[in-house]
Amino acid sequence: MPASVSASASALVSAQAGSVAPVLIIHTGDPVDDLRQSYGSYAVQLQKAAGLHDDETEIVSVFQGQFLREPDQYRAVLITGSPTMVTDLVDWSERTAAWLRRAAEHGLPMFGVCYGHQLLSHAFGGKVGYNPAGRVAGTMVVTRHAVAADEHLLRESPERFEAHMLHSQVVLEPPPGATVLASSTMDPNHMLRLAPNIFSAQFHPEFTGEFVRAHLAYYTEVYGKCGIDTAAMCAQVCETPQSAALLRRFLDLHAPVRQISATI
Repeated sequence: MPASVSASASALVSAQAGSVAPVLIIHTGDPVDDLRQSYGSYAVQLQKAAGLHDDETEIVSVFQGQFLREPDQYRAVLITGSPTMVTDLVDWSERTAAWLRRAAEHGLPMFGVCYGHQLLSHAFGGKVGYNPAGRVAGTMVVTRHAVAADEHLLRESPERFEAHMLHSQVVLEPPPGATVLASSTMDPNHMLRLAPNIFSAQFHPEFTGEFVRAHLAYYTEVYGKCGIDTAAMCAQVCETPQSAALLRRFLDLHAPVRQISATI
């Protein structure tokens, strides 16, 4: 049984039994088959990085037409990256954006990465578009802003830390009320706090250095046309423990285990 199916099935059994509310992973896309078969889907990579077992995770592949349950059936939400562009305004993405607004009204903790970062901003009234600085690929430095000094999620992070990045679009204008927590040299809105328990990051805390190198090697020709030297980028790739720790810290801080009633 595929990991995404087993994770969702295990979580649904728990929900039916009226036990612990699962963490929802909104699965918005995948790498090419060669990379997916070697490293797992984007949802599985996110699940692994967050330290979640199958019986506490529900993966919903919205990009494949799967539908989300009501927000009160979950204890937190993680949103994956995707090869789709938010500005394409595809139906499944717009439906997901509407669901995210409902989830925010419900007070559900959420963390979005890359596409998930952009989708949250789009859902809440921000502006997403192609990065004026160009396409970004590799491991780069993220700088924590002074305003983030009292943010518990980043309290253990140094002022500058390395993170993996693979994207073409960015948040050009954060939504009203959002706080910019961190930036990079190619993106001033790299990490946001959209509500006290809703965060997003353009970087990928779930990716390993091995996956990023494999991605760069697979897309050498494509990146070359954008002026990106993938050999040089591969040489700079390293593990990113500071950014990788954020998913688990987010769940520890904002998503304590809670019970749900049997509604299915």
